[in-house]
Order: sequence, then structure tokens, then C-alpha cells
Amino acid sequence: MGMESKFIWKNGELAPFEQATLHFLTPALHYGAAVFEGIRAYNTPKGPAVFRLREHVERLFDSARVLGFREFPWSVEEAIKAHKDTVRANGFTDCYIRPLMYLDGGGWNLNVDGGKLSMMIAVRQWSNYLGDEALAKGIRANISSHTRHHPNVSMTKAKIAGNYVNSILAKTESVRLGFEEAIMLDPQGYVAECTGENLFVVRNGKIVTPSTAPILEGITRHSIYTIANDLGYEVVEAAISRDQLYNADEVFVCGTAAEVIGLCEIDFRTIGDGKSGKVTREIQNVYHDAIRGKVAKYEAWCEYVG
Repeated sequence: MGMESKFIWKNGELAPFEQATLHFLTPALHYGAAVFEGIRAYNTPKGPAVFRLREHVERLFDSARVLGFREFPWSVEEAIKAHKDTVRANGFTDCYIRPLMYLDGGGWNLNVDGGKLSMMIAVRQWSNYLGDEALAKGIRANISSHTRHHPNVSMTKAKIAGNYVNSILAKTESVRLGFEEAIMLDPQGYVAECTGENLFVVRNGKIVTPSTAPILEGITRHSIYTIANDLGYEVVEAAISRDQLYNADEVFVCGTAAEVIGLCEIDFRTIGDGKSGKVTREIQNVYHDAIRGKVAKYEAWCEYVG
């Protein structure tokens, strides 16, 4: 994927990469009692900038609250500064940023009040998550045999580490079957999201995406929603059935790691003309300019590292 960082931020200090370790008995390691974000920094004409950093940090804190944490050693502003400090200290211009808040100490009592909250931030150089070829040609996906979480079983608005076993099962299954990504249905049988991306369907010039009620409220999803509206497309939230995917003109997915990627095939059925469609490419091009600070109306989304 790229070069690892020289330093990792841990509870207020930058530690050498090899020293940023966890004890084997850390509860988060055993129970998945941690929350995280995936964030990207890009090189821009004004230097490296973190895309939508504030929104990601605010969601990190929101996820921790959902998990049950009530007190935080750091403010949102301090956490934002910590992310920028970590990028700056490692000298990267284009990189992936991974903050993790986790249950530290307190033994094995399945109670977040019995331990303390710790946070680490790592960065690494990063290229396209699904590969450069996927940007132009699109990727192949299948409907997973694994159902996405019920919102009252595992909180779907929080990026809780343990929840992602669901994504691991689905992704592993899909890759072993020869696909690049998995599409997951919700407990009612409607399209929810992919293992790490939100999904959009294009049909007759209109863009449809699943409601955020049972899924993660993606920050990239919000960016795409805004860009599509600004381009003049009608974007609506609605239930999407499996067979509506098969008959779509275009299907594309988006996420911090994946950015914007078209789906050329779903369950061995060709979507559209079998490559990233016109609407997908148009949105993709604007998004790629926006993340690099090249679109004035979206420059506020770029948090410059300085």
C-alpha cells in the first residue's frame, strides 16, 4: 500500500513507529471495543490538506459516545491538531490517516466504564484502494451472503471496530469468489452498502441511494450528494432492491479509501455498457479535483496541514 509512518501519535505524544504498541491484555484487542476513522490527506497547490478532517474527527467522537464513552481526554479541536501534527511530522503529502480510540485497561469486564479511553493516530503513504485500473474500468461485485447489521443489534451510525467483522466476512467471501467488492443487503432484504463504501444507482438520469437510517452516514457520500446536486442531478434516498441494481444504467460506490468507483458487473450481470458510466465519470472527475483543492466552492472541505 505504501510507506509506513515514522511517528505515531499516542495520547498526546508522537512516538517512534516501533514503540507505538499495545499490551496483549488491552480490552479493545479482545472485544473490538474501539472506534476508528479512515481519513485522507492530499497534495494540493497550497500544500498537503486533509479532506473533511473536522467531519471525520466529529464522527470519531460521536462513535465513541455511541460505544458508551462519556468523558474524553481531548477536545475535538485538540484532536484535529493532533491529526495535522502527525501528517506534518511524517512528511507525507498524500497519505491515509487512521485514528483509533480504544478501551484501554480495566480488565475483561465488558464495561467501558471499567477502563480508560486512549487514542492513537497513524499515517501511511497511500494509493488507490481498489487500484488505478478500477477508476476507468470499474469493478466487479456480488451480493453477499452476509446481511448488514440490524441497527438495534450493532449500532450502524458508529465506526466500531468489532462491527467490521461483518465486512471482513463479506469481503473475504467476495474476493475468494473472484469479485473485488461485496454489496450487502439490510435485514429487510434491500440494498444497504458495501463493505466499506456507500452505493449509488443511476437510472434514467436520476441518482438513487439507500436511506442512511440503517447504514453509516458516509462523509464521502455527503460530498458526492453535494457534487451531484451542484451538477444538476436529482439525488433521492429510497429503498433499492437487488434486481434494481441489475437493471441500472450505472452503479457506483464511494468512500474515503475507494473515492468514487463504478461497478461494471454485479452477480455476473453487466451494468450499463460494462464500464464506468458517464454520470459516474463526471462526478468522479469533480471529486478528484475537490479533494486536491482545485474547486473553489469545495475548498472549505480541505484542512491545510501548514
